[in-house]
Amino acid sequence: MPTTNQKIGNFIAEIRQDRGLTQAQLADRLSTSQSAINRIERGKQNLSLETLGRISDALNHQLLALSDESVTNLRIHGGQQLQGKTTLKASKNAAVALLCASLLNHGVTRFKNFPKIEEVYRIIEVLESIGVNAKWDGSDLELRRPGKLKLDDINDESARKTRSVIMLLGPLMHELANFKIPYAGGCELGKRSVEPHLFALEEFGVNIIATRGNYHVSSKPKAPGELTLSEQGNTVTNNVLMAAALTPSTTKVYGASGDYMTQDLAYFLQKLGVKISGIGTPFLTITGVKKIKRNVTYTPTEDPIEAMFFIASAVVTNSKITIERVPIRWLGLELLKLKQMGLTITRTKPYLAANGQTELADITIEKHGELTALADKLHPNLWPGINPDSLPYMVIIAACCRGRTLIHDWIFENRAIYYTELTKIGANIELADPHRVFVTGPTKWRAADLTTPPALRPASLLIIGMLAADGTSTLRNVYTIRRGYEDLANRLNKLGANIQVLSAID
Repeated sequence: MPTTNQKIGNFIAEIRQDRGLTQAQLADRLSTSQSAINRIERGKQNLSLETLGRISDALNHQLLALSDESVTNLRIHGGQQLQGKTTLKASKNAAVALLCASLLNHGVTRFKNFPKIEEVYRIIEVLESIGVNAKWDGSDLELRRPGKLKLDDINDESARKTRSVIMLLGPLMHELANFKIPYAGGCELGKRSVEPHLFALEEFGVNIIATRGNYHVSSKPKAPGELTLSEQGNTVTNNVLMAAALTPSTTKVYGASGDYMTQDLAYFLQKLGVKISGIGTPFLTITGVKKIKRNVTYTPTEDPIEAMFFIASAVVTNSKITIERVPIRWLGLELLKLKQMGLTITRTKPYLAANGQTELADITIEKHGELTALADKLHPNLWPGINPDSLPYMVIIAACCRGRTLIHDWIFENRAIYYTELTKIGANIELADPHRVFVTGPTKWRAADLTTPPALRPASLLIIGMLAADGTSTLRNVYTIRRGYEDLANRLNKLGANIQVLSAID
């Protein structure tokens, strides 16, 4: 009978081999010796939780769960200014759409500089469960799909942890006459209707019935010619782009989202041979193809919402930091509003991202004096308005301004409620209704011991406030934040923060 250490060692060896790594390569990632890896895999070495965590990170695979989700806490020693440079990772929202779109391609799909975040891992687990071979090489990801997908084997547990799984509908409708996928999960932001997806895909010959925790789908593909979306949403636009990609005729779409993740997906589909015009506008013309089999390499654009996290971190801690590779056109209104508050922002000349389309720039957030609240309310809108996921960072920045700011988060039900979590670390936030809050500043931040709320962007605000608060704070169970941000504690520490990553028992 194998010992526990031998079982763990065998499991590590299997995952390492599945990732295409040698023992020497894994040892290099862990800054240890090949002989140490050999001892671990033979079950000849006792392993601490910290070591298991480091191996999990090196293999991009959860080895140990203390509950249904790997529980990690952050201990934040605040009150210190940040300084230096940080480089953005690729966009979370683009990445999950690209993973779903890889199913359209019967060739080899390679994504470079791909984000290593929990949301990506969950989608990869879903793809692997239906037969896709996924292999990491550093931050590059290679995907090879089988000729026939095994939808009956879909990983329900992973699928239910991400709302992004709904974007499998567009790619799969051309492949299977009947299939089911689990209900979509993700952030708890009130009722997020899937009806726009149902209405749009009906135009392509798809019928979807929701029963017993699954979407049951029947498909008789047809060419709609043209359609109008009932909601100008990102994921519904992505589903339509993917549905039209394998519709060998021209589809005109009215009321499409022009936001950053739909643009990145459209540029990827162009590399697969799909003709698309109107990218970045509400009017798309898509000429699809009958089948796609290409060996393709694509690099998703850097994440504008991650840029907002670091911008807010600089403002709230009154620090000077430089953020490299910022998608400058996707944050135009946000940066303008910040300047109107009194913030000084400098930037380099624009240059192109790896996709050859998106304009980037390096920006520097300067230390500030007194910031002033804006007279007008802050609210999200369709691009080029303030991005819905940028708005939470405007909340915590507004808390640093002298005066009262109205934040109207009209897109998501109940997200405004999570902003009141900031009151636990000193912010003055008055909830007017489920969509509106009044923020009065400036704030004297204070340390606290809190559990992370179940909404990604509002949860990440607590880290920022704790960075500015004198004393030691603890933020518990940060899985929600890890869904969207890669290696955040280490990257902040490189800027001068003092954050310890702890297991749940520490």
